[in-house]
Amino acid sequence: MPPDFSTVQNHHEKAVFEAVSALAAAYPAIGDDPGLLADVACVALNRLPPRYIRHAVDLHFYLGAHERAEHRREVDAAVRAAYEFVQARALLGART
Repeated sequence: MPPDFSTVQNHHEKAVFEAVSALAAAYPAIGDDPGLLADVACVALNRLPPRYIRHAVDLHFYLGAHERAEHRREVDAAVRAAYEFVQARALLGART
């Protein structure tokens, strides 16, 4: 029987996707362009250390309030930096 890896996920993905969606209006050069929003998510995820889990509830059970708050700060910083990077590239592309 082959192994089932469908439950393996990066812990940061959901938080990054939510943060990208929440901040989209603050970056007008990106707007609601699905391709650029996906780029922002990729850049942000690449800035964060990978942390793979099978079930989100398992990780939340082991993380304390301090670790959860730190995770939120790390995700927010990575997403904001990613937006700045992608927005700068989008604006440069618009000028050429």
